[in-house]
Amino acid sequence: MIEKRLLQIVVAVACLVPLSVGGQSILHGPGFLGHAPVIPTDLDSHFRYISGIFFALGLGFVSCVPAIEDKGPRFRLLGAMVVCGGLARVVSLLAVGPPSKGHIFGFAMELGVVPLLMLWQYRFSKHYRP
Repeated sequence: MIEKRLLQIVVAVACLVPLSVGGQSILHGPGFLGHAPVIPTDLDSHFRYISGIFFALGLGFVSCVPAIEDKGPRFRLLGAMVVCGGLARVVSLLAVGPPSKGHIFGFAMELGVVPLLMLWQYRFSKHYRP
């Protein structure tokens, strides 16, 4: 039961990233990152759209916290979406160069923390005994 609570707490804390960053990015657009308004406006619209998806991913992970041992398929699907986003950042890294420190933190979450949480949740669910 201690491992379950620890996993729930770690996942809940990790959810603060997409919820806070996604929410701020929806409200403030690229200005959240200290950038001027984006011209053309299509880029601003796309930025906020992607931010909405990021926010929704956070809500999806929040929905996994209760009974986390039973949420494996949902958890892995959400995690795979995050990892795909991290891999897309690799394309950007190769195409235009390294991003800012905040986005390096994103790399760490997307290609490090989330895959480890996926493995932990999978291992825990296989050994959980109610």
